[in-house]
Amino acid sequence: MSQHHKQNKLFESSLLKEAFLQSFTKLSPAKMFRNPVMFTVWIGTVVMTAVCVWIAAGEASQGSLTYNIVVTSVLFITLLFANFAEALAEARGKAQANSLRKTREETAARLIQPVGDVFMNEEKIIPSSQLKKGDVFICEAGDIIPSDGEIIEGLATIDESAITGESAPVIREAGGDKSSVTGGTKVLSDHIKVRVTTEQGESFLDKMIALVEGASRQKTPNEIALTILLAGFTLVFIIVTVTLKPFADFAQTPITIAAFLALFVCLIPTTIGGLLSAIGIAGMDRALRANVITKSGKAVETAGDVDVLLLDKTGTITIGNRKATHFYPANGVTADHFQKAVVLSSMTDDTPEGKSIVELAEIDTTNFKLNNPRYIKFTAETRTSGIDVDGVRIRKGAADAIRKLCEAKGNAFPKETEELVKTIAGNGGTPLVVSENEQVIGVIELQDIIKPGIQERFERLRKMGIKTVMVTGDNPLTAKYIAEKAGVDDFIAEAKPEDKMNYIRAEQASGRLVAMMGDGTNDAPALAQADVGVAMNSGTQAAKEAGNMVDLDNDPTKLIEVVEIGKQLLMTRGTLTTFSIANDVAKYFAIVPALFISSIPALQGLNIMQLHSPETAILSAVIFNAVIIPLLIPLALKGVTYKPIGASALLRRNLFIYGLGGIIVPFIGIKLIDLLVSLFF
Repeated sequence: MSQHHKQNKLFESSLLKEAFLQSFTKLSPAKMFRNPVMFTVWIGTVVMTAVCVWIAAGEASQGSLTYNIVVTSVLFITLLFANFAEALAEARGKAQANSLRKTREETAARLIQPVGDVFMNEEKIIPSSQLKKGDVFICEAGDIIPSDGEIIEGLATIDESAITGESAPVIREAGGDKSSVTGGTKVLSDHIKVRVTTEQGESFLDKMIALVEGASRQKTPNEIALTILLAGFTLVFIIVTVTLKPFADFAQTPITIAAFLALFVCLIPTTIGGLLSAIGIAGMDRALRANVITKSGKAVETAGDVDVLLLDKTGTITIGNRKATHFYPANGVTADHFQKAVVLSSMTDDTPEGKSIVELAEIDTTNFKLNNPRYIKFTAETRTSGIDVDGVRIRKGAADAIRKLCEAKGNAFPKETEELVKTIAGNGGTPLVVSENEQVIGVIELQDIIKPGIQERFERLRKMGIKTVMVTGDNPLTAKYIAEKAGVDDFIAEAKPEDKMNYIRAEQASGRLVAMMGDGTNDAPALAQADVGVAMNSGTQAAKEAGNMVDLDNDPTKLIEVVEIGKQLLMTRGTLTTFSIANDVAKYFAIVPALFISSIPALQGLNIMQLHSPETAILSAVIFNAVIIPLLIPLALKGVTYKPIGASALLRRNLFIYGLGGIIVPFIGIKLIDLLVSLFF
């Protein structure tokens, strides 16, 4: 995790100072209006200020000037505390944005110009700010990459610590799914040509800065729904407070404007109203601390509700980089002939598997004299690759794909090859069948290793109620073996891009929310279809644009953390709403008896806290209402601790802690404040 993320503590003096100043700036009516609950408190504060002026002018029916000034001050402080919570969450985001800006200093770019379709090596040094989408630049060891792009030629070791905080360098190369580079990272070795993939102001760092500063933060559907609910509560309590006036007149009980407003402010859900935006901003902030950039708060929130998780086998469940471990020539085929054939078919195969085949064969390819070779690239549709040279067609690929090729030319698929394929697959390996002129000449065995500790992580997901699905291009036998060993709930074997899409759509049609992680261009449609699509930062531009989150660490198991962050966000909002509404019980018992106790002595029975006087009761409730907001800021920003113990168990635990606690804490708090306030009133 990034060092600057770690150092950004919850309460830093610089952040507190900025948040304090912002608390006053946010008092403007235009800004307050966005939060219906706190806007009514703002109106109440304005009314109380007018009442204080009225009393100073000689009005005697509204109580003492000191008492009214204290009530006005407490209402004003309540507004400041609510603004402070939001401002502190935003300040933390801005601090992260500033540290990110340091990685986006003006960098020189070594632009190379095309002549026709060929890029010449004549360089033109320009500022990185002048780079346009489609431009090609070169970088060598020691250069800072000036813009986001995809490597079109070469291979390099890159230091991404400026973005991810990880000190270990990574390898990026042209072709495949590890071709993407990010502006602000540093080339440590070799030489690469990179094509710019973003326009100015739309680079990864630009988007990142805008997100963490909150400039593009939109309220999530859940947050909007809760805001409407809180506005509804506020409207109900406006009616409740207004209708008390005729009751008071009937009972011949004079009630001051200060008492009415105090009752109203205490009954509306000011605690959650003041903390709601801070909780949302902090959710995105926690995702960023886990080195995940979210394109919206909705993505984080949706992650908390995910039911199904699609995970690639290679690199996620298994260590990845499957290696060739054995060659099995078919009957009548010599080992040398088979080895030469597999090397020819793998010469332009840039995948780790392809490279491992050439390494295992130990044949010096520099001696090969090939006349007009035609290399056949692997595609997800054909599931084969190979070479056409000197009238010979060599193909390697999945057993069923090679079988179709052979049978299409009337050649039988050998029985011993079929048995060998089943044996390799049954042992968790991946068999690649090789054909020459549509006749099987042997099998290559690839082996992959399941990551240690992955079973425990899947068990944790199961406890969260999430179904795990392994996606693999392997045949069903291999897929079944690895799925059982890893402990996933389901698997998709021989997966083509449309298979992932169809699976996601089928799950969504059943009312489930689906999350998926991917890095390749072929993952883009499924990432776009999934409710939560997490793209690897090292992956292709298409994958990053299709997903609604980007994982800076390129850790395929990061989805598990993202789900937990989402659940924590939903829980934090739910528990603080419960706590806020439960608070009303104690405030009701503090204020209502105080209002009518002089004219209706029987209400003394409701004064269970035995508060000193009507004035101290009202003041104590209003002060508690204000003070509880800053006390809950750490919880809003850090989030309620999530444990995978099941939804019903979590609900019981949180209702007990925050529901019951929300009733008990105000009784204790209001009584203590009353003892203190009674010394002055």
